[in-house]
Amino acid sequence: MTAAPTSARDRTAGDDRLETALEAANVPTLLAVLVQLTGDRGWLTERYRPTRPRGMDDNRTGGLPDDVQAEIRAAVAEAVRAHRDGVPVAMPEPSEADVVEILDFTAGEEVPHEFAPMMAEIVQGTPSPAVEPLPSGHGLSAIVIGAGIAGMLASVRLAEAGVEHVVLEKNDGVGGSWFENRYPGAGVDTPSYLYSYSFFDHDWSTHFGKRDEVQSYLDAFADAHDVRSRVRFGTEVVRASYDEGAQRWRVVTRSADGSTEELEAPILVSAVGLLNRPKVPALPGLESFEGRLFHSAQWPEDLPVADLASKRVAIVGTGASAMQVGPAVVDTVGSLTVFQRSPQWVAPNEMYFEQVGDDVHEVMAQVPSYRGWYRARLSWIFNDKVHPTLQVDPEWGEERASINAVNHGHRRFYESYLRAELGDDPTLVAKALPDYPPFGKRMLLDNGWFRMLRQQHVDLVTESVSAVTPTGLVDSAGVEREFDVVVLATGFHTDRLLYPMDVVGRSGRSTREVWGEHDARAYLGVTVPDFPNLFIMTGPNTALGHGGSFITILECQVRYIMSALTAMARDDLGALECRQDVCDDYNERVDEAHARMVWTHPAMDNWYRNADGRVVAVLPWRIIDYWTMTREIDLGDYAVEPAAARRR
Repeated sequence: MTAAPTSARDRTAGDDRLETALEAANVPTLLAVLVQLTGDRGWLTERYRPTRPRGMDDNRTGGLPDDVQAEIRAAVAEAVRAHRDGVPVAMPEPSEADVVEILDFTAGEEVPHEFAPMMAEIVQGTPSPAVEPLPSGHGLSAIVIGAGIAGMLASVRLAEAGVEHVVLEKNDGVGGSWFENRYPGAGVDTPSYLYSYSFFDHDWSTHFGKRDEVQSYLDAFADAHDVRSRVRFGTEVVRASYDEGAQRWRVVTRSADGSTEELEAPILVSAVGLLNRPKVPALPGLESFEGRLFHSAQWPEDLPVADLASKRVAIVGTGASAMQVGPAVVDTVGSLTVFQRSPQWVAPNEMYFEQVGDDVHEVMAQVPSYRGWYRARLSWIFNDKVHPTLQVDPEWGEERASINAVNHGHRRFYESYLRAELGDDPTLVAKALPDYPPFGKRMLLDNGWFRMLRQQHVDLVTESVSAVTPTGLVDSAGVEREFDVVVLATGFHTDRLLYPMDVVGRSGRSTREVWGEHDARAYLGVTVPDFPNLFIMTGPNTALGHGGSFITILECQVRYIMSALTAMARDDLGALECRQDVCDDYNERVDEAHARMVWTHPAMDNWYRNADGRVVAVLPWRIIDYWTMTREIDLGDYAVEPAAARRR
């Protein structure tokens, strides 16, 4: 069927809609698009140079005068119309040099040229499928544990490669932590257009996605890639053991009805996540409380916010979950008491609740490459930009307050914001002001936290909780307070990798025996000596402390895993095991890097470290470094065995 020609009226309406929509677009991103569409580098001159952004926003106007912004928008509209009329894009696939030159200008600050390959990939878009099918007869199959963001990503890439596999998921739906965490205010602290798969777009309703929309996005991803057909829901892994003779993993599962089953496959991928096993403090009297007491990740389905009206509510903790729960319930509860172990640095962000709007969606639909350039811009602002400032200057004199001159400037900025928000209450300022350097814990975004603390019915307690009574909580100073509802925002077992599964390697030793309870180590955070063909996503030292989207890390990891499987199929390998010396050398470099960074500062207490002070959770490298390290497997890092078992 031949499409009807577009009428002049329809075209005029479309042009008017585009010009209206461009008013909401990010101007520095429009500049990047303009250069790509036209090839005219005259747009990269001083008249159009955006200012350097402050803080963590996307600097929508670029700090440019209104008339210059209008000129840029008009030029983009003209370029889009010309493209629709058949004028080819000047840079259909901008080179790495083009991308970094354009970003360097539109960011308002230097973007180091080493970022060029990663940024070019973002701008150009990751191809889908992103992997080639393995040769027929490869004999590889896999078991994936977990159907969260990581497990679904692994499943999609395995399916594209033609690797038969099953995904085992303890919950009744996909989404992992997003499926489980349903507390009021739950959402991301990374921009929505960065916290998403690089190859699966979505028109986000807010700049920072809230839980229900994130879960809907993950459900849509599962639908689009038929993930559920490969998932066994309500199935928890109890034990996985490697059979050296058969070169296979044997996995024991337990279903909701208590029945067990054993599955087997050559490849085992753990995608169980890091923030998925709630940590509940062993407080005396915990079981005696007569009201509602629960971990934030286990918010009861029968407790909507409206039911908190007039209730006396306590939140134990001031981390990311607490900072989202508090402002979401404060206007409903009768009273709110927050028990703070240590205060948090909080960054201003006017876009946290801001709607994206249909105009931005229209721009992303009509303007070629806008989405890619905008994601690259966010990647620069939120990923690695701050990393150089997290290195300790040994000559710096401010031993507790900051770690170097730039970090001290950050301290002045964030402290000034805190004081401005908390006003003239010196007692509250003293309680809320951290005594450790900024970024010693992951920077949190202000979603109304400071405004919440100022309210008359809110109390910030700086003593820890020491006991639970039938009617309330006792703090470390011996003060007892009565509550109707207690929310334990006390974090997760982030230093107990693969917990509580029993994973047993070639030698018959489990990961707990090899690592100890709290000291996991892996090469690239992905592979472990003595555990052939085991690939860990969200493994040790791969969480992000300095910022950025963890989905980027997951895409790096799954690309590395698929590179390993490609090598196994190509060379007819049955076992791939990381060499001990390679793993030891890598972790020595990890520890040395962490020792120079802010989160090992003596004033710090964070979930990144284990009880011995070793950082086990977060990545010491920049994201660009990890992206480069995981591009392709080097078989020289591994002991390999031919696929004898598969040939029998």
